[in-house]
Amino acid sequence: MSSIRLLQRIAAAGLLCLPGRARALSLDETIDQAFRPIAKAMSDFVFYSVSVGESELQLIVLWLIIGALAFTLYFRFINVRGFMHAIRVTRGVYDDPDEPGEVSHFQALTTAVSGTVGVGNITHVAVAISIGGPGATFWLIVAGFLGMASKFIECTLGTKYRQENPDGSVSGGPMFYLDKGLAECGLPRLGKTMAWYYAICIVIGCLGVGCMFQANQAYVQMVNVTGGSDSFFALRGWLFGAVLAGLVALVIVGGIRSIARVTSRLVPFMAILYLLTAVIVIGANYADVPWAIYAIVSNAFSPEGVTGGVIAVLVLGFRRAAFSNEAGIGSSSIAHAAVKTREPVSQGYVAMLEPFIDTVIVCTTTALLITVTVYEPGMVSDGTISGVELTSSAFASVIPWFPYVLAIIIMLFAYSTMISWSYYGLEGCIYLFGSNRWTKTIFNTIFCLFVVLGCTTQLGAILDFSDAMVFAMALANVLGLYLLAPVVKRELNAYWTRLRARHPNAR
Repeated sequence: MSSIRLLQRIAAAGLLCLPGRARALSLDETIDQAFRPIAKAMSDFVFYSVSVGESELQLIVLWLIIGALAFTLYFRFINVRGFMHAIRVTRGVYDDPDEPGEVSHFQALTTAVSGTVGVGNITHVAVAISIGGPGATFWLIVAGFLGMASKFIECTLGTKYRQENPDGSVSGGPMFYLDKGLAECGLPRLGKTMAWYYAICIVIGCLGVGCMFQANQAYVQMVNVTGGSDSFFALRGWLFGAVLAGLVALVIVGGIRSIARVTSRLVPFMAILYLLTAVIVIGANYADVPWAIYAIVSNAFSPEGVTGGVIAVLVLGFRRAAFSNEAGIGSSSIAHAAVKTREPVSQGYVAMLEPFIDTVIVCTTTALLITVTVYEPGMVSDGTISGVELTSSAFASVIPWFPYVLAIIIMLFAYSTMISWSYYGLEGCIYLFGSNRWTKTIFNTIFCLFVVLGCTTQLGAILDFSDAMVFAMALANVLGLYLLAPVVKRELNAYWTRLRARHPNAR
């Protein structure tokens, strides 16, 4: 008897004991029902909120907002004055082929971007607009801009405190800079505790945000474009998930170099494909673009139909942005730590491009797409459609077959995000259990199993679980960034001294 059939029989046997049950639940429904209470409990804990007037302000979101603003001011708006230098470093202008590491600046960026530019850019913007109106987009963009400073500091630290493993590979990220960095500052116990906490969070969190959520939304779109409730996959999420898991396994077993090779080709292609198709739809509704921009800006300060007013929309925008670009979360510093460089600050500059690409460009494009096509004020309170379905309907409003193009894009987004986040979770395992073959094999197997689980669980549970685990990581990471910010400032000053000694015209 197969394991799937065994689970089905066990579930059916249990349901026979329940009074008033009209029908047996499917395997997908059974798994979702079991998973939902866990997701809700975690979400309620992490997103504890306090009342501010008529609004509910989530303390974890405030934690990220204050941190991003503080780092922007502390580094004197490095997100503005360092932007062009970031592009030059990414292009390899200052590269030395003999520097230590595993991947180039560009490959490290594309790996990290593949973990952020994903289904969330399509789904979360739609969710934000469907709940808070176009005004949520404005605060989402502001969060992306401020988040560039958070990316700078955490990715500089991730590269500075990385470790070289016995097999020649490189490991880095918050686990390592919290441990080593705080030990250098005379806080070894605090650093070790925070590092362990972060490692546990990212191992568990990667299974939600980088695995289950991505797989779920890819599955939803596949069902939508293949007949909806009549689709072959409608009640066969496990089958779709099994195929997707197999494709993920083909790449992740090769480690960061294999992942970087795939993402360096896949990310530019999928981003251009999505932006091009979105621009076509926006162009077909060009007359409504000025109104859409006005709606985004005006609704940010005078939202209509949103309980809690401006603060509620602000919190919604920042929460969606943090989920999308991960600024302050620290996860992408794991990918950036594998870069070939002796200058940690150089990768900090490169990392700033992440929130700009992810939030300022891709998310804004999605917001304009939805606002000029299918958005109506009544949708905010109606709540009948959200997530990827809203974006899909926006594409279909111009050309009926465009959702098929979107389905391809979503598959690529989901796939690239999953292979990147598998690496993040693996590095957490390596910190906890060491770098060895068994650690890698067991984690990769579990990750692929959760791909299947993601395709058998509904959006609500996935979103709650993913949000909770992502934001839980920020508790330790942002505190560590505050404590280690002076270290980064010293590194920044020393970096420019050395760079101008080699390249007098560097800027």
